[in-house]
Amino acid sequence: MTRTYRFADKLIRIRSIYPDVHALCRSYAAQGIPVTDVVTTEEDIDYEMRHMADVSRGYAETLAVYRQISEYLVSFDTFLFHGSALAVDGECYIFTAPSGTGKSTHARLWRELLGDKVIMVNDDKPLIRVTKERSFAYGTPYDGKHRLSTDICMPIRAICHITRSEDNFITPLSPKQMLPTLLSQCYHPRNAAGMAKTLDLLGCLSANTAFYRLGANMDISAAKLSYETMRKKDET
Repeated sequence: MTRTYRFADKLIRIRSIYPDVHALCRSYAAQGIPVTDVVTTEEDIDYEMRHMADVSRGYAETLAVYRQISEYLVSFDTFLFHGSALAVDGECYIFTAPSGTGKSTHARLWRELLGDKVIMVNDDKPLIRVTKERSFAYGTPYDGKHRLSTDICMPIRAICHITRSEDNFITPLSPKQMLPTLLSQCYHPRNAAGMAKTLDLLGCLSANTAFYRLGANMDISAAKLSYETMRKKDET
């Protein structure tokens, strides 16, 4: 099967073996001349299945496709990031943490607190494009088990590392303090040039983005604290 989709403002044609990836990406379908073709092989699928248990080959192919897209987009100053990205008042906030920590739960609490003011950009694996002036988050169809994403681009206001805590607290982080989290949560290209470019992009991201650490008890009061703190313009 062959169809074209939009990822971070780039049209990419996907030629797949199984239909799963087209079902996943259907809301991101686009018309136009693609900048590249993503073609998967059974060997690509085998590679993904070696790292997972009890998944279908069709599902594994969806991961192989996103891996190829992520490898390609680095040359356009864009990288894959693991986090829950939401927008409020035209700016994006990204919550990141190891799987199971509660980033999607915290994003849900923002939706409960702020209602229709919140737009979910991507609840799991947004793409981030970096410029010297500002960085931007893009929705993608790889949006987590709750399938929460929007085909939009939003300027990033802040990235917040969530930890679990009985008492809520939030503190600003320096780029140096945030670097280990950024490294652990971004996609690592499999070639040296791509990884070097990703490191450069993280440096540029650090120059135009505010970082925080949030200790959260998963009560809506944690969402109120993080929202009121990170929206302050004088915190950057």
